[in-house]
Amino acid sequence: MEIRESEPGDIPQIVEVLKASLGETSSKKTEAVWRYKHVDNPFGKSLVLVAVENDEIIGVRAFMRWQWQLGDRVFFAYRAVDTATHPDHQGKGVFKRLTLEAIEIAGKKNDHFIFNTPNSQSLPGYLKMGWEELDKIKVQVNLTNPLNWFNVKQTGHYGINNNCSDAQMEGLISNFNNLKVGENKLFTLKSVKYLSWRYENNPLQKYEVKSDQDFYLAGYVKQYKYFKELRITEHVYSEDSGLQKINKAVKEISKRFGVQLITTSVRLNSGIGFYGNYGPVLTLRDVNLSSNLKQELLQLNNWSYTLGDLELF
Repeated sequence: MEIRESEPGDIPQIVEVLKASLGETSSKKTEAVWRYKHVDNPFGKSLVLVAVENDEIIGVRAFMRWQWQLGDRVFFAYRAVDTATHPDHQGKGVFKRLTLEAIEIAGKKNDHFIFNTPNSQSLPGYLKMGWEELDKIKVQVNLTNPLNWFNVKQTGHYGINNNCSDAQMEGLISNFNNLKVGENKLFTLKSVKYLSWRYENNPLQKYEVKSDQDFYLAGYVKQYKYFKELRITEHVYSEDSGLQKINKAVKEISKRFGVQLITTSVRLNSGIGFYGNYGPVLTLRDVNLSSNLKQELLQLNNWSYTLGDLELF
């Protein structure tokens, strides 16, 4: 078995391995989606390794590039995402070999760390390969006005409503990033290009997007058997006026779609709520961190994240 970094010509075979291993019920698996995630990412191309036998790809492991910042220091990170082993080749340790080789390559590239939110089945395997748990992600859960619960409108009609110029959006994002620098917590460095890629042109999930010169908001409705949840994945603002507009927009969206719950990582003024560690477990794999910095990043309170920074897509 040969382990190597992928090449552009590997994409068709990679997609076929993903389909064979994972099916297509959980998410779309096409060459266009793969390029969106791993080639067009504004943070840079993903680190993708493949396992090859007899000139055929039998396994793939992808680390999506990400960028975090703490104070004035930028961290080049990866987000562990797509992985698959062809059903005919499972049990050969393909996943472990691909992962450990990817960690070694990331180290040589002077990248800093890898993060992800593995489920309970995959978490033990990650821990054995050096990942460490921080905690369950903190989430704000708000109950909406019961009078809105019986709105039967469908949840699929989202809109992109950007009511500001490019210059105004650039100014808003710059102020937001500067505010986060002053908080001295780890945050995803935002840009117009990032927000467009992550939310407005995402082929895997449609988002409701609203913005003006004071705020940027993105979210979507998640349908369960007995209720609907409005998940706020992104909120960019730097002043109280922006937060007030976000609260107003969230109330409007929740009413329009008839949702019962609102979830977000920021405390919104949108009904009765509670705040706690209700999300998935966040894990981190050190690649090139000093011991002191590693201990700092292993504390969830030192992270300032949105749900969109951490949710799987």
